[in-house]
Amino acid sequence: MTDTAVTLSPNAARRIHAIGQTEGRPVMLRVAVDGGGCSGFQYRFDLVEAAEADDLKIERDGAAALVDVISLALLKGSEIDFVDELAGAEFRVRNPNAKSSCGCGVSFSI
Repeated sequence: MTDTAVTLSPNAARRIHAIGQTEGRPVMLRVAVDGGGCSGFQYRFDLVEAAEADDLKIERDGAAALVDVISLALLKGSEIDFVDELAGAEFRVRNPNAKSSCGCGVSFSI
């Protein structure tokens, strides 16, 4: 797939690289949307070594994230980011489609 409606921030790319170096193998970040969570949908993040045939692969600075075709419809126009704040460090999705989200930012509604 060549749709680039989802982007990977420089911070997320650096973090994916750092995780791969720590683990001693190349990894990609899989971002998916599952039903559930306090707002209706929730983001799921996994580290994987290989893409599925129908994944959208988002690349930046040699790092990659993957989104499955079902989740893509809910993530169009989103940016996958990594934040390191006083409250903790985590991957985050900045999703323009989300009408509301919970306080922790893990779940959202459309």
